[in-house]
Order: sequence, then C-alpha cells, then structure tokens
Amino acid sequence: MTGERTNGTPPSDIRDVDPERYWEAFAEKWTNLLTYRYLGRRWASLDNGVEGEVMDLRHDMRNAAGGVMAAPLCVASPECGGFNDDVVVPNPLIASMQVLDPARDVRRLLVLPDVLHSGRRLGFSRALVVDADRPDRVIAISTGVGLSLGPAPAGHEKVDNPPIEVTDSPDLPRLTEVFGARRIDLGLWELPELTAELASPDAALHIGPQHVILEAAATDLAESLLGGTVQILDWYVMFVSRGKTGPFRASGDVHRGADGRVGARVNLVDLGDGGRVVSTCAATFVAA
Repeated sequence: MTGERTNGTPPSDIRDVDPERYWEAFAEKWTNLLTYRYLGRRWASLDNGVEGEVMDLRHDMRNAAGGVMAAPLCVASPECGGFNDDVVVPNPLIASMQVLDPARDVRRLLVLPDVLHSGRRLGFSRALVVDADRPDRVIAISTGVGLSLGPAPAGHEKVDNPPIEVTDSPDLPRLTEVFGARRIDLGLWELPELTAELASPDAALHIGPQHVILEAAATDLAESLLGGTVQILDWYVMFVSRGKTGPFRASGDVHRGADGRVGARVNLVDLGDGGRVVSTCAATFVAA
C-alpha cells in the first residue's frame, strides 16, 4: 500500500441504509476507511481473528527524534465513552491523551480500556496505552467522552479486514501525505473535500484525519517557536460538529511557557460549510 489516496467516492450515512443491509454496508465502510486500514488498528470487538486492542508502531507514527506522535495514539485508543459500532452509531466528543513515554523502542501498542459510564446518550471512558511486549510499561493515559447517535440493528458479525500491506520503513510517507493534507503556510494546513475513505460510517470526517491534521498544524507552530523537533506531552481535542463537506482548514496559535514548554491551539473548520468549526485542539510540547 502506498501513501496515495485512491477513492474519491462521496460518503453516505449508514443511518439511511435499509436495516436489512446495515451490516453489509458497515463492513464496506469499515474496510474502506483509511484510518484503521492504513494505520493497522485491530479491534477485538469488530475485527475477526483479533485478540485484544492492538496497533503496531511504525516510523511514520514517530517524530524526527523517534518519539511517538499523538494522532497514532488516539487512533489506537479512540475514546468514545464505551459506545461501540456493534451496538450504536458512536460519535466522539472529547479525546485527551497524556504521553508519559516517547516509546522510541516500542514495536506494538496494547490498549487496556476502562468504561466508566455509558448512559442513554453520553458515555465516559479511559484507557492505558502500554507496550504490548511489556504491559507494565505505560506509554500514555487516554480519556474521553462519546455520544450515541442512535442504536444499530441486531445481527452484527465481525468484519474480515484485508491484511495490512504497509511494511515499516524510514521511507514511509508522512501521515499527512497519506490522508491528503497539505501545508499552505506556517501552521496552516488543509484536507481535501470529504470522500468515503476519510469519512466515518455516519458520513462525517473521521477522527483519524482530524487528529493527523490538527497535530501537523500544532507541531508546525511549536517547532517554529522552539527551533527544532518537538515531543508532544499533552493532547486534547473537542469534536465540535460533524465535518460534512470540506475542504477542511487547520490554523492556530502558539505560546511559550515555563520549563521549556510551549502550547499550541488549533481549530479545524469546514470551508464548504460556511467555515463551521469541526474540531479544536490544545497541545503541549517540549524540545525532543
């Protein structure tokens, strides 16, 4: 698999599908979604032949100093309050990640989820992201809030995902390139119009490309202030509204703090929907 995006099909909302075809449509959407297909996130509750919740770490998931980035961690642990696609149509509201270890020598992540409360509409969850080969080594702490957009019909069966075809290499394209994001200027990045590859089952911009472009813009700003490669420590994202059209543009500001830390804020807006804010992030970095 290369970094080229190959599917320009407009997305459709799975909530509009005939219930008799729901899970067939879900399997098509799930296997087409670039986030999990490319990054290789395996999910025991949804994917056949998988034990636990795991994801390999590759060169394209690290910064120039070899430290792990926030976006892959958030894909490995996509907090949604305990709402899963096999029961409801989930929608994330808040994702928070505290990075305790840059994980330079870690080959595979294991997520240990903990659902705190799942109500009728809102759910609250947390997780430890650990080294799969040494589960006592905590890489990050993840917390989040999710929303149920409505129940899924009965009859769910696990999905046979195509094998991951990405071979780890220092020459892998950056995740921004894979998701079609481009840098316009310092701290100013843009995603193309929404396609099925970038959309969640409910036909909105998926969390994967949102995390990727928000982190790219925030990192850009932090590196400009510190003058070199940075390591992310704290990552907080609020998903404000559904990204329905695109293009999507990320921009923000950066601030110097104490003890060598800098903080960046970035908004992602839907240019095709009147500049509506889709998501916003706050991030803390130090020199790597």
